[in-house]
Amino acid sequence: MTISTLALTPLISLIAGVLILIMPRLLNYIVALYLIVVGLLGLFPHLAG
Repeated sequence: MTISTLALTPLISLIAGVLILIMPRLLNYIVALYLIVVGLLGLFPHLAG
């Protein structure tokens, strides 16, 4: 079973949204982690697969 990036993105967004609703202080960490991951994938595209 493979999950494409296209299907994974909405799932991650949904989970992050629910976590932010439950614990609003978590927003800073979620945004920071997202920016770090996107930045790394931009610098090293071969990591995305």
